[in-house]
Amino acid sequence: MRGFFARLVITAIGLLLAKTLVPGVVILGWTNLIVAALLLGLVNAIVRPFLFILTLPITILTLGLFLLILNGISLALVAWLLPGMTVSGLGAATLGALIVSITSWFANGFIGSGGQLERYRHIEVSGRRIE
Repeated sequence: MRGFFARLVITAIGLLLAKTLVPGVVILGWTNLIVAALLLGLVNAIVRPFLFILTLPITILTLGLFLLILNGISLALVAWLLPGMTVSGLGAATLGALIVSITSWFANGFIGSGGQLERYRHIEVSGRRIE
């Protein structure tokens, strides 16, 4: 449960950055920000796999670059479902989704499976462990 809340906060931070950096992404209030993070997680877990399968030929033809558009479509769907969030177009949605993805990728590198902050206490140099 702790991991769920940690990732929810990470997604909310990504959405906050997208709201700040992308002029076309508007989220009104903190409550809508948290609900948008929750809805984005649900859309990515439920709807996005179906969209991925439907658009697989386009994704293969574009060597995976269409996944950026697919992430933008997911963010636009969240904006369509949530009255307190608007996205001005597919370009803004794609750029906002890219910011959320980069933020999540970076922050999830520091979060373990249980939701706690991972600390690296050793490094390996030439196969030798150094504490």
